[in-house]
Amino acid sequence: MAEVTRAGIFQLGDLSVTRMGYGAMQLAGPHVFGPPKDRAAAIVVLRAVVESGITHIDTSDFYGPHVTNQLIREALHPYPDALTIVTKVGASRGSDASWNVASSAAELESAVHDNLRNLGLDTLDVVNLRVMFDVAAPTEGDIEEPLTALAELQTKGLIRNIGLSNVTAQQVAQGRAITSIACVQNMYNLAHRNDDTLIDSLAEDGIAYVPFFPLGGFSPLQADALSHAADQCEATPMQVALAWLLQRSPNILLIPGTSSVEHLKQNIKSVNLHLPEDVLSSLDKIGSGKTQD
Repeated sequence: MAEVTRAGIFQLGDLSVTRMGYGAMQLAGPHVFGPPKDRAAAIVVLRAVVESGITHIDTSDFYGPHVTNQLIREALHPYPDALTIVTKVGASRGSDASWNVASSAAELESAVHDNLRNLGLDTLDVVNLRVMFDVAAPTEGDIEEPLTALAELQTKGLIRNIGLSNVTAQQVAQGRAITSIACVQNMYNLAHRNDDTLIDSLAEDGIAYVPFFPLGGFSPLQADALSHAADQCEATPMQVALAWLLQRSPNILLIPGTSSVEHLKQNIKSVNLHLPEDVLSSLDKIGSGKTQD
């Protein structure tokens, strides 16, 4: 049995994936733009991901743009039957590395075909609609038009499952009235807990929640309580942060990213940690701001 399966398996739409997954964003260049510093090393990491038993890779054709998808294809195509590749549409990159809204029906169709071409697929396993009313955080707004456009592409056989990213609870409800939603992908970690209620609601309905920036993103998590918990558990702070997410709710799927095989191995070892109640209680206070540096 692969080590990663100790964290369990969960349904992502009609697909079963390991709860410990991998996010490919860091394989692109600085600011998620341009090629990696070491292309050969990126290929090695991706192959190590699959060799570890991970069956869930998160990517997007606007990483680079096109860079991570092309790397995934070079490293892993033809893909193992068990591998699920999740991508995102709804944004594009400017020549200055800017992030721009790209959510018209024509732009979404073009993005889906870009993903298909660069990944070397006929059908995308899961496509998340990245909502861009505000790049930094979920913001209320009507998502009917872009989501309906994706649902039409699904009926054409180009998409197997649809998810939502950077959305509010109200937008999730609106989305579920339009089509079946396989997952919600928002920023969430020990210090950023705005989606606590949403996670619990989705768990009741068996819908996956995929936190991006599970380790804090561009500002790594730092707190006295986290460091103390790591000492108690004889683990790294980042391993504890991932273990906390795995224990937070059974519908949480992790996609920590790294461009290092060694860091990948460290992330995977978090599946072996079981945090005792006193540690969980201390860590929970980080999200309330009571113990955060």
